[in-house]
Amino acid sequence: MSHPHAPTGPHPPTGRPPAQHSPAQRSPANRTAADRLPQSRPPMDRTPTQTAPRDLVGIGVGPFNLSLAALAHPLTGLSTAFYEQRARFDWHPGLLIDGARLQVPFLADLVTLADPASHWSFLNYLKDRDRLFPFYFAERLHIERAEYDAYCRWVSDQLPALHYGHQVDTVRWNPEHRLFEVDFTQLDSDGEAEALGRTYTRNVVLGVGTEPHVPEPLRPLAGAPGAPGALVVHAADYLDHRDALLAAGHVTVVGSGQSGAEVFLDLLKGRPAGHERLHWIGRTEAFAPMEYSKLGLEHFTPDYTRYFHALPEPVRDRLVPAQWQLHKGVDADTLAAIHDELYHRTLHGGWPDAVLTPGVRVRTAGRVAGNKVELHLEHPQQDARSRLTTDAVVLATGYRPRPLGHLLASLDPYMQRDQSERPRVDEQYRLLLDPAVTAAGCHVYVQNAEHHTHGVGAPDLGLAAWRSATILNSVTGTASYPLPARTAFTSFGLRQQRPQVPPAHQFKALAPLADGT
Repeated sequence: MSHPHAPTGPHPPTGRPPAQHSPAQRSPANRTAADRLPQSRPPMDRTPTQTAPRDLVGIGVGPFNLSLAALAHPLTGLSTAFYEQRARFDWHPGLLIDGARLQVPFLADLVTLADPASHWSFLNYLKDRDRLFPFYFAERLHIERAEYDAYCRWVSDQLPALHYGHQVDTVRWNPEHRLFEVDFTQLDSDGEAEALGRTYTRNVVLGVGTEPHVPEPLRPLAGAPGAPGALVVHAADYLDHRDALLAAGHVTVVGSGQSGAEVFLDLLKGRPAGHERLHWIGRTEAFAPMEYSKLGLEHFTPDYTRYFHALPEPVRDRLVPAQWQLHKGVDADTLAAIHDELYHRTLHGGWPDAVLTPGVRVRTAGRVAGNKVELHLEHPQQDARSRLTTDAVVLATGYRPRPLGHLLASLDPYMQRDQSERPRVDEQYRLLLDPAVTAAGCHVYVQNAEHHTHGVGAPDLGLAAWRSATILNSVTGTASYPLPARTAFTSFGLRQQRPQVPPAHQFKALAPLADGT
């Protein structure tokens, strides 16, 4: 399912949101806020923030770590903290297009599929806002993306373990204390360093999300959005530039997934009939609908996740690109809405001035005189090439996981990697680390950074609560959230994979650290 994403969807759309689009933990130049301290300020010490180590520290607060924080909240005795660079929760603000919906039902909220009685459910949010009966009569299984964002902000505003305006700088293993050290910078309202801090923890959960991706041939266009010349923006920032795009002479949308479809539809509705002047191009051989059959959706179950994880690495690597239509296609209702809008514009004769061409690859691109962009196109099936000159471009070219190297550089000697140098991740979402670390009961977990090991469900909002519960069961060593042994009618493979249940254990009581932390 796609991501406005899920994030998630950011995702987006896998919401399948674009998997989570939130600012990186470092600046583009990989400098921390601490690196940008004014020279006139005195040096700041990293003062530990608590007198005993935490059980869990989350890095990044998008929907996935917000789910984890919500499910962790009622677990008494579990000490947690979650750090986020942004000043508040904000989920894909550039793609909260009016009327755009999630591609998963509202039950795929932060908690319900692990704990339907949770205070933090979407239905309880509606009750708290006196909207439960209106929602009941609206008969909506799929809610608008803006409503999901509002629900997440309702949860985030009430969880005391969330610390916004905190940029995590690095995570390192302290062999003396047998704990992780998490260094962070507290930011002021202008995003400048205000204080330095350090916390110790047994477990770290990485949930830093994804970032907009621009393919190599299009990178010459990707300058600052406000730079002189033709307007070129990533779909992640679409709403910030919507008015300018509607006023542009000719607009080209590049990308045939959910984001591209939603942007094209919104532009089409906003431009006058007969003067649309729109192009929509994409690499896929068709503007294809996302797989949404009931049995097809069972690829987004824990059963399939276990099956996929148990496959050999080369088999997993072949499967991932072949399953694109499970999460990178376009919602059928969106495709129908585009056709309906185009058809409506033929009512008085003639055809709309809109060109929709799948199966097209952008070979090169550049800015040309007269504040325009020139795209050099190739159609492999026809073995044909052409040029397209346009006044504005929206790059609906998807998202990629945020690089973790700057955060985990100090842990690199302890990490196990696969044949492609990717981190190895076990079934319980833990990075495989050196036994010197794991023997102390310490682990690093990942959320939406395990597509290569856990499959298409990694960025899916529908598995968020289940994954969070799996992580918490592993951290606590108990079935804090009992999970079903079977979740699909489909039997994936001939050898069935049984769920792994973490052994019951208790952490050793640790005395306060020697330096008072």
